[in-house]
Amino acid sequence: MSLELDAAGLVAFLEEHFPQALATGFTIDHVGEDGVSVGLVTDDRHLRPGGTVMGPVLMSLADTSTYLAILAREGPLALAVTSSLELHFLRRPRPGHLVAHARLLKLGRRLAVAQVDIRANGEAAPVAHGTVTYSLPR
Repeated sequence: MSLELDAAGLVAFLEEHFPQALATGFTIDHVGEDGVSVGLVTDDRHLRPGGTVMGPVLMSLADTSTYLAILAREGPLALAVTSSLELHFLRRPRPGHLVAHARLLKLGRRLAVAQVDIRANGEAAPVAHGTVTYSLPR
């Protein structure tokens, strides 16, 4: 399958439809046939007591990277919505640079399913792994 939107196209879409997503500090680090990677540099505002990155931050990364992977393949679908998100917290993520890589497992007429791995600070082992399902408007 070919890509409908590259990184610049995704940013332009977000600027028009979801400027608040860019205001969070997310960066689109990679867009390709193998999926989309979204980065975030975390700091004190992303931490829970004990100095670990909050679960909702990781969930937002998983959700956003999946949404962008769908848009990259299908083009602008502003009304695609999350219908399921399951995330397994594998290791404690320390503050720093997080990267979520979403790879589409299924892209159907009504549903898209992605597998997401989140890595911290360039480490090989993921800190979280999950699946995200989106309902697609048709």
